[in-house]
Amino acid sequence: MSEIAVVAISVAKPGHEEQLRAALEGIVGPTRKERGALQYDLHRDLREPRRFVFFERWESEEALAAHAKSAHIEAYKKASAQWIESAELRIVSKIA
Repeated sequence: MSEIAVVAISVAKPGHEEQLRAALEGIVGPTRKERGALQYDLHRDLREPRRFVFFERWESEEALAAHAKSAHIEAYKKASAQWIESAELRIVSKIA
């Protein structure tokens, strides 16, 4: 088991920034309680307020996979799909 990090970026459609923000904020608490979650921090881009960025650390890829299948993430995906213009997920491991 080796720790992994994730950078997840979601860009709201114009006019849907606050709906997306509320939905993203709603998954922070439940996710931080998940087994294997080491860090789960939500940020907003200072220069592009439609862009939201999660910095995440997980105990393992298995923990991240379980997170992706969790009830609160599934509900978030269904609710927020209409507000998201683009999304990007980068899964990385620390090398130095």
